[in-house]
Amino acid sequence: MLKVKIVRLNQKAILPRYATPRSAGMDLSACLDEPVDIRPFTTALIPTGLSVEIPDGCEAQLRPRSGLALKHMISLPNTPATIDADYRGEVKVILVNYGREPFVVAHGDRIAQMVIARYEHVDLEEVDVLSETERGSGGFGHTGINSSLPAGDGK
Repeated sequence: MLKVKIVRLNQKAILPRYATPRSAGMDLSACLDEPVDIRPFTTALIPTGLSVEIPDGCEAQLRPRSGLALKHMISLPNTPATIDADYRGEVKVILVNYGREPFVVAHGDRIAQMVIARYEHVDLEEVDVLSETERGSGGFGHTGINSSLPAGDGK
């Protein structure tokens, strides 16, 4: 199991935890002195009161909580947000309210998930031409709504 060091910058901060044994992400909680009101179509920077030491070759990815998204239209505008291995400051979460009603975040509310993920640095090689593929340069929506249907039947 990968070890990640964590510091409580605020004594009332709640340590992240997995909701179930098979959860991919740990729930992150707000660490607030007073509630924060997020008006529709605005953002707020919510502190967690925590700092983490991510191992080299890993990042922490912050992701929205599906329940907040479904019930209140609360998300992260930069999802997934990345915390790099060399960052040692407080973990803060940018929340956005895409809903029509104000949303209040209180101390202890679970506001996001944190996933620790490995990554690799790559050695970019500049070339004149890339290899050919069936898809080629087809972009967004190129493969259709349902690629098992003939063209024009993907309603």
